Amino acid sequence: MVTEQQIQGAYDIAKERYAAMGVDTDSVMDILKTIPISLHCWQGDDVGGFEDPERGLSGGIMATGNYLGKARNASELRKDLDKAYSLIPGNHRLNLHASYLESDAKIPRNEIQPEHFAGWVDWAKANNHGMDFNPTLFSHELADDGFTLAHADEGVRQFWIEHCIASREIGAYFGRELGTPCITNIWIPDGYKDTPADRYAPRQRLQAALDKIIEKPLDPQHNLDAVECKLFGLGSESYVVGSHEFYLGYAISRDIVLCLDAGHFHPTEGISDKISSTLLYVDELLLHVSRGVRWDSDHVVTLSDELQAIMQEIVRGDFLQRVHIGLDFFDASINRVGAWTIGTRNAIRSLLLALLEPHSLLRQYENDSDFTSRLALMEELKGMPFSAVWDYYCLAQEVPVGMGYMDEIKAYEKSELAQRV
Repeated sequence: MVTEQQIQGAYDIAKERYAAMGVDTDSVMDILKTIPISLHCWQGDDVGGFEDPERGLSGGIMATGNYLGKARNASELRKDLDKAYSLIPGNHRLNLHASYLESDAKIPRNEIQPEHFAGWVDWAKANNHGMDFNPTLFSHELADDGFTLAHADEGVRQFWIEHCIASREIGAYFGRELGTPCITNIWIPDGYKDTPADRYAPRQRLQAALDKIIEKPLDPQHNLDAVECKLFGLGSESYVVGSHEFYLGYAISRDIVLCLDAGHFHPTEGISDKISSTLLYVDELLLHVSRGVRWDSDHVVTLSDELQAIMQEIVRGDFLQRVHIGLDFFDASINRVGAWTIGTRNAIRSLLLALLEPHSLLRQYENDSDFTSRLALMEELKGMPFSAVWDYYCLAQEVPVGMGYMDEIKAYEKSELAQRV
């Protein structure tokens, strides 16, 4: 077992190595601990929510696997989240879907109120978590035909408009109560499995519906509106109403936040290159960091090249104050608390890697057209002892170092998750 003295010794060496490149590792860690990641509640129960435990998923949503210990109610989900947060360095947020309300009676989605989420706010206050929110426009009888805000039926469309309006008010409630703006993000499943005859009319309806939803001004200190694009989905392989081009134009013209999900584009297309372009035209971005494997399959985030490229783009562009980082994956084939922990720790490790770069030196090489030195330095950084800085950061934040978190996850599985039968 690695001792604190060994971790300190390795860090001291790493600190000297990075200092030689002009990087102050202590300052980097001070910055890192101020960057919140918004954990997604739906990893803990496979996107089921607590409205109707018997209803299956629909609207292009699918979670695979049947690992033991799925959270069955809000209390269990919060308990699982507490365990995950205890294994992750830093102070982070929660991203909540509307279907995770708490009520003794069934509440129509267009009638949800802040009171149905008071338990979540009390928990967030007690644990110093900010919160983000999402209207839930899937897994509902009025979404089973694949259309919601772009539906041709005015009554169906109005129901979902009212749901989103109510969701914005709940987001503002979160922001007021917790003292940090809530991002209320709209994603819809609307689209066609096969080639449509009319691509334009659904987008006209969606635009008009969104305008009604955001018509009432809300204090941006409490609520920030966001819209999320998608290329294709299950049941919408040929056409998605809310495409990237649609929502990019909408976010720019309505001055709201644009959400980019790492799994919502072509399998070979990354969102890292989109960040600097979109931030020329929108003030803020929301990222849903995920890992698509051949399709939008929302795998647990790993320390991949694309994840590192996303974080590098945020840091190199000095966009930390303009980009909100959230996660979006749901793997039911492995321990769900472990999935949260692994994915979030990887997101933070990628941020650390990006912060440890000698940015001024890299820019100097680039501005001098010394591309050979730029390439050489980028390659040398891959062999720098960043893991020693990471271990020291975890130690300083009082969370397990290395694989130590798995001991706690396995113990929690035995004492808590395995009892949920």
